[in-house]
Amino acid sequence: MEYNFPVIRTTHPKPRPADETKLGFAKYFTDHMFVMDYEEGQGWHDGRVVPHEPFLIEPASCVLHYAQMMFEGMKAYRTPDGGVQIFRPDMNIKRMARTNERMCIPELPGDLFLAAVKAVIEADRDWIPSAPGTAMYIRPFIFGDEVSFSVLPAKHYKFMIILSPTGSYYAANDGGLATTRIYVQDKYIRAAHGGTGYAKVGGNYGGGMRASQDAMKYNCKDVLWLDAAEHKYVEEIGTSNAFFRIADEVITAPLDSGTILPGITRDSVIQLLKKWGVKVSERKLSIDEVVAASKDGSLQEIFASGTAAVISPIGWLNVMGTDVQVADGTVGPVAQKLYDTLYGMQTGTVADDMGWTYRLL
Repeated sequence: MEYNFPVIRTTHPKPRPADETKLGFAKYFTDHMFVMDYEEGQGWHDGRVVPHEPFLIEPASCVLHYAQMMFEGMKAYRTPDGGVQIFRPDMNIKRMARTNERMCIPELPGDLFLAAVKAVIEADRDWIPSAPGTAMYIRPFIFGDEVSFSVLPAKHYKFMIILSPTGSYYAANDGGLATTRIYVQDKYIRAAHGGTGYAKVGGNYGGGMRASQDAMKYNCKDVLWLDAAEHKYVEEIGTSNAFFRIADEVITAPLDSGTILPGITRDSVIQLLKKWGVKVSERKLSIDEVVAASKDGSLQEIFASGTAAVISPIGWLNVMGTDVQVADGTVGPVAQKLYDTLYGMQTGTVADDMGWTYRLL
């Protein structure tokens, strides 16, 4: 189906960031956003691109009280020939459908989703950065805005997309990869079996802020979550999937528990490693096994994968107050190769022999 969304241009354009090497993450927002409404009986309607600005919401809207919402995360990249492309949007569409089903949010057709992304990116194309390590972060989200205190799925929703030119999530001073410190604790959990761990919903992240604040006390950037049942098996790192290279094996938590977000970068990492002949295992891994591997020298690398950071190497863990170094604490060769390959594919500087990129403009 073909969509033609009206575009209302801002009359007060914002100044663009002067230095693309100092964008940070989600510090700046572009001039426009996409908005579309849903009404029971009518479906999705009135999609439009409008100026990015504050909007009114009824205080009794159900999302403010019962958190019926979802979001996605994507990036758009400039290519050497002046084009704009995104990475594996089919996976975002599938994950969005799973999240919507879990949260009782109406289905959003995949072709509509892509058309909306294209429309807002086209409106703010000039905002897309081109400096190494940069991209346009795309944040689509849906929330129930029905005025109701009933604990029931809403009958009215808004679908919106906002854009942010962004740099590396964790970066060295030269813009390259840098290792981080991660906190491991067994007091709080991210998700439990039967919950919403596999869905991309705000509550999964809001509930993790207490542990993230505790991590800062130990000079750590984020949290390595353990499982809810036994508090011993590693799951995710902050907002990312976690990988551990022990001896000649790369290990990541399996998805069958329903507590792990099925990351698009995670799937890409697994496919690339298998293509390169690296042994990859999706299995349970205890934090005790990780600590033991550090002690006997077989722990080679730990890294996180996700849309924001792409690949984020971990140099140290703080395990319940005790520091554990990962190899020599520097960026490992597998993490570096994965980052170079994935970011190269995304920006068009490395050939995409996997068929993962999607040309928008």
